[in-house]
Amino acid sequence: MIKLSASKARQDLAKVIAQVKKGERFLITRHDGGVAAVVSVEDLALLQSIEDYHDSRAAIAALEDAKIHGTIPLEQVKADLGL
Repeated sequence: MIKLSASKARQDLAKVIAQVKKGERFLITRHDGGVAAVVSVEDLALLQSIEDYHDSRAAIAALEDAKIHGTIPLEQVKADLGL
């Protein structure tokens, strides 16, 4: 991964994009800290798939917990929140 300041990335955006098309990844920094990344569409799709997988596992776990411990009716939640 190549580290690049935000100002340098702005100046060289066309070059950054060309390198990303070739498989390179960029960490965009500001004040020596990472703030963003420039990655290929394929990398982004993979990251999204991983996130979707973890979200689905969390949803399954929540449903299993609801089966075991039950749920709270919406009206009770509203009343508890003063809505």
